[in-house]
Amino acid sequence: MADYLADVKKYDATASAEIVDKIVKHLGIALRKADSSLVSCTDPEELDRIKKGFIAKKLGESDAAKADSILEKVCESMSADRTKSRVTFYYLVAKHYGKLASL
Repeated sequence: MADYLADVKKYDATASAEIVDKIVKHLGIALRKADSSLVSCTDPEELDRIKKGFIAKKLGESDAAKADSILEKVCESMSADRTKSRVTFYYLVAKHYGKLASL
């Protein structure tokens, strides 16, 4: 858990351990394998899964154009990081939507 929080804090120094823990619990088994614990911004299928799964179902957002824009912003902000943590990625997506408190 501390590793996830430290990674999130690289992008948001005020990140809450409670919010990061909720994202970790939401992702559950996906974090067990190295490959599924990371996000590939160059894989359109993966970004589509995030849009349909996390953004639409968990965050309750259905505007596809806005989702694409936010995914692009998060990918850009994490572009220097070769291994994009799924927890950090989801945290930043929720933050862009202003939905951290509702997780």
